Amino acid sequence: MNKVSAGTKQISSRPRKAEAADRPLAGRKSKSGPAAKRHYQTLDRGLRVALARASAGISTHAFIQAYWDWAHHLAQSPGRQLELAEHAQTNLLKLMAYSAGVSSEAEPPFKPRRTDHRFEHAGWNIPPFNYWKQSFLAAQDWWDVATEYLPGLQPEDAERTRFLARQSLDLVSPSNFPWLNPEIIEQTLKRGGANLVAGAAHFAHDFHNTLTQTHEEPPEGYRIGIDLAATPGEVVFRNELFELIQYAPQGDVVQAEPVLIVPAWIMKYYILDLSAHNSMVRYLVEQGFTVFMISWCNPEAEQSELSLEDYRKTGVMAALDQVQSIVPEQPVHAVGYCLGGTMLAIAAATMARDKDARLASITLMAAQVDFAEAGELLLFLDESQVAFLEDLMWDQGYLDRPQMARAFSTIRAEDLIYSRNIRRYFLGVEDLPTDMTVWLSDTTRMPARMHSQYLRGLFLENRLSAGRFAVEDRVIALKDISVPIFVVATETDHIAPWKSVYKTKLFTDCDLTFVLTSGGHNSGIINEPSSARGHYRISYRPAGALYIGPDDWLEQQQERPGSWWVEWRDWLKDASSAEVPARPPGKMRRKFPKGVPAPGTYIYQS
Repeated sequence: MNKVSAGTKQISSRPRKAEAADRPLAGRKSKSGPAAKRHYQTLDRGLRVALARASAGISTHAFIQAYWDWAHHLAQSPGRQLELAEHAQTNLLKLMAYSAGVSSEAEPPFKPRRTDHRFEHAGWNIPPFNYWKQSFLAAQDWWDVATEYLPGLQPEDAERTRFLARQSLDLVSPSNFPWLNPEIIEQTLKRGGANLVAGAAHFAHDFHNTLTQTHEEPPEGYRIGIDLAATPGEVVFRNELFELIQYAPQGDVVQAEPVLIVPAWIMKYYILDLSAHNSMVRYLVEQGFTVFMISWCNPEAEQSELSLEDYRKTGVMAALDQVQSIVPEQPVHAVGYCLGGTMLAIAAATMARDKDARLASITLMAAQVDFAEAGELLLFLDESQVAFLEDLMWDQGYLDRPQMARAFSTIRAEDLIYSRNIRRYFLGVEDLPTDMTVWLSDTTRMPARMHSQYLRGLFLENRLSAGRFAVEDRVIALKDISVPIFVVATETDHIAPWKSVYKTKLFTDCDLTFVLTSGGHNSGIINEPSSARGHYRISYRPAGALYIGPDDWLEQQQERPGSWWVEWRDWLKDASSAEVPARPPGKMRRKFPKGVPAPGTYIYQS
């Protein structure tokens, strides 16, 4: 066990379940001794690890079980069978009518989803390509209806069957085949096949990098510490788990209360400090705040025993201690993003329980405290899947970011996998780098023990909002939090769906400002005022007010153009007490030597 996890207690509401390797084998009691039993279990785990590697960490058991559950209930529903037969007939008649009077001006009966960009080329609107496109979309439409809820069918099994059907259909989409895709045919004729040659080179390059796990350096113009994560500052504290960065002020005065940002450890922190024009950190500094940022380490196999409690106590709480030592006698504006927000909520509820009044406010960005409606990620989470991941992490010591990225990409495979592969491997188009894509490719890992606790305690058992989540053997409650909270959700978030984030209102009683902004999990949060894009809705709920459901709330709120950052800045200033002289990094340094500039050293760990 490493230094960080030594002496800490695991967060749980009851004694920790035995890890998979420690659980007794099913069936009658084995006559073999403990050592032999461990060998048998190790053999089983070894096979499951091999299967997990082959399937990118995704267990097929849940999907097979879901399919049979759906098929069994459909077989017992003659009415639904007749309905599906009629729907198939209707779709066929629509296709026949469309093909009979086919022209580029005819209104197509089926349209792709908003996130599906495979059929945007004009060639898909002329024969025979338009008929192939419409046939594919008709089949997709039928399967969407076929996998709707049936009485007795588990809702998650219906969703998994729909997901499985879409994945199968996406695999045979006409856009994937060069001789059926008009855009590929056009480019091949126009460029004399050079696009296929370039695509083959791209494929060989990507295949080699995947096999060798090569991490490429950022391209020119996107270098870490120069172009990205370049807001001036210094590392003022470091332990085995994180570095604490204090950013240099941009003016002569700042708000008295400092800002501490807790990013997710599933990704590197500089999503919040990208290029100069869209850096949230730089914006806060320019608006007169003293900003501190946690930069998590990228854990190795020897750190596999890091726990959720380590991330709370040796991470968030240790950072808060350091901020208070540098800016004494001032409460802190705490900000959490994604998993960092969930951990911040846990830390804040623990502080409220223990009468620790060092927080001035809390901001939660795309962060969930209730996981009952955690969106499409729940398609990949059940006991079988978590056990599968635990076996993989048992072998590696961590869950690697590419293994998580595959699950995220699969949710929107038509855009994130197939559309990209067509552009890169058949059209020969090189990926154009952006600050966001460079950050996305800068992968991180998650320690085995912490990730297992997170999946079981929060996702599977939903302990935090259920009142069964304990810290240091005592249950915590989100309703104990009394400081103002600012909650941000994004409209098209498939990682933290906005209605799930909205439930923070249900489990807290304090003053709460809720913002719903356009965009996804990352693009909605990184929506700087200078971009003049997007919109948002905002409302304020005073302490003790009655709860309003998300759909009713949405109907009552007026859409406002622009960035939510301005509203947040004003909210933070209203929650602050006064302006004071600016604080250069290290002015109050006590323990950390001078001369380690931002973005520090942990950000370069690969």
